[in-house]
Amino acid sequence: MSRRLRAQKFVASVGGLGYILKKGGATLAAAVAALLLYGFSLTPAGAAVSFRWLWLPLFTLALTFLGIWSGNGVEAVWGEDSPKAVLDEVVGMYVAVLFHPLGWKTILPGFVLFRVLDIWKPLGIRKTEALPGGWGVMVDDIVAGIYANVVLSLCLLI
Repeated sequence: MSRRLRAQKFVASVGGLGYILKKGGATLAAAVAALLLYGFSLTPAGAAVSFRWLWLPLFTLALTFLGIWSGNGVEAVWGEDSPKAVLDEVVGMYVAVLFHPLGWKTILPGFVLFRVLDIWKPLGIRKTEALPGGWGVMVDDIVAGIYANVVLSLCLLI
């Protein structure tokens, strides 16, 4: 196995997290992402507005491109949208809370909304899985994260 493929497997599985569970790995990855985000929100840097408005979107974008790159490599070995590839869930979780105040009152409902939408795949989300390679792996979770973000925004207005 080439070094590149090993690196792609490591990235796609979020350092091996995708290997832990045969079922539920996506939820585990999203939960770990939510917990890390919550932990970071408790730090002075995480509470800063600049992180929420600049660094989290840039970090999420970087993870997206890493996910596309790694998805292109592992799809040939693991098959389409393998349960071992969980970086897409991390990105979807982060998209679900982008531009919201970071705290349990946004991260927890963002997590629930994202997972429900990612599992059910309504409103055309399922169609995005047909995109080629890493795009198909990543885009359905990004769209589910966008929908979750919109619903979360509406709920916060109430």
